[in-house]
Amino acid sequence: MNYTDAQIWGIIAALGVGTFLVRFSFLGIIGKRPMPPWVLRHLRYTSVAILPGLVAPLVLWPASEGGEISLEWLAAAVVTVVIGYTTKGVVHAMLGGAAVFFGLGYLLG
Repeated sequence: MNYTDAQIWGIIAALGVGTFLVRFSFLGIIGKRPMPPWVLRHLRYTSVAILPGLVAPLVLWPASEGGEISLEWLAAAVVTVVIGYTTKGVVHAMLGGAAVFFGLGYLLG
């Protein structure tokens, strides 16, 4: 389907307004009022829930490998999970996974 320039800009504007409204509904309306403890408890797991959903398709079906599992991607994911689980540190996990990914990429060509 081919979109005109005006349609593309309309889609971009609609997505921008939608994103603003979603964020405003949470940040602007609630403002500085304290949130209940059960909400704060669930918010702690937001990144833990979203990150695997973003990364798993890249590891299991990487487009750069023609949709086949790659040793570098899989090893980096496993190392990242292990480091993250043992240290509870996001930065350490990401750096460890990146080191394994680039190190294996360099060693395997």
